[in-house]
Amino acid sequence: MLKKTLLFALLTATTLCCFAQKHHLVVGTYTKQGTSEGIYVYEFDNKTANTKQLNVIKNVANPSYLALSRNRDFLYTVYEDGVNSAASAFIFDLQTGKANPLNKEATKGANPCFILTDGKNVITANYSGGSISVFGIKLDGALTSLKQNIQHTGSGPDKRQASAHVHQVQFTPDKKFLVATDLGEDNIYIYSYDATAEQPLKFKTTVKTNAGSGPRHLTFSPNGKFAYLAHEFNGKISAFSYKKGELSLLQEVETVAKDFKGKIDAADIHTSADGKFLYESNRGDANTINVFSIQKDGQLAFVEIVSTLGKGPRNFTIDPSGKYLLVGHQYTNEIVIFHRNEVTGKLTDSGKRIQVGSPVCLVFGN
Repeated sequence: MLKKTLLFALLTATTLCCFAQKHHLVVGTYTKQGTSEGIYVYEFDNKTANTKQLNVIKNVANPSYLALSRNRDFLYTVYEDGVNSAASAFIFDLQTGKANPLNKEATKGANPCFILTDGKNVITANYSGGSISVFGIKLDGALTSLKQNIQHTGSGPDKRQASAHVHQVQFTPDKKFLVATDLGEDNIYIYSYDATAEQPLKFKTTVKTNAGSGPRHLTFSPNGKFAYLAHEFNGKISAFSYKKGELSLLQEVETVAKDFKGKIDAADIHTSADGKFLYESNRGDANTINVFSIQKDGQLAFVEIVSTLGKGPRNFTIDPSGKYLLVGHQYTNEIVIFHRNEVTGKLTDSGKRIQVGSPVCLVFGN
């Protein structure tokens, strides 16, 4: 009887979590280009797609990318600010959106554009600096001084590839490796990761991508067997199988029509939580989002391409309910909210918008 009671309680808690109506959205922005005042926190209703602004975290310089701790009690952000670039830590209250600064540490690599944490370290990808920075986390959530800085030194054939440009760092699903995409070198770097070591990252291997393609963002499938890489310059997506720190190319697909003319500037890429669909955004002259279904062997099948209804869809996210996909437009200063068909993967305009200056990172806290 006790076992049945415990099982019922567990199922009830899981159901309430999955079907909770109110979620919390944290938005990173560029503050030095337009109207943004900092980091914005919203309440999001998954029944109506209505949003309510809870707070603005001010006195931050270009907090373009964000990461939340596992318990959502700490917020980490980059300051993408040239020679003054840094990573910063805040005590954070997700329910109210209020944050108190703990400390800020220089990345010693210019213009960090991505940040992540596993609760033991905070790691940034430094775009202009072409490097990776690793910080420890103190007991109070603050950052330690810089533990490790890894400098990349290569280049590529495109004029935008005169030097290394680390664009993203991502843990593998087993947390044993870190994957870094270097847009300037056309390389994927894979590092062994030991969270407790003085130097947590140790070089393992590189995976070369097509010359001049500009690898930008990578995402893993929920089952951890596959990875998908968006190339900024040509808009292609590379599908890989993944196992024990090794990526093996399966497929490459186009994301624009063969007769497309203009800049593509691919940006972001994510899978749905059920692992059935992949989404990828293009900026430039395209301003579209592509939908693919993920086959059992990890390869992609085209579903549709739709306008993002704005300019510069740099980042997007799927809400925890899976019903909506939100796209942040850097240049038209709004987040466009799409209905997402969970069966077909297709997107339709909900008509709902969030007006915010230069949104470039969207993170749901619950």
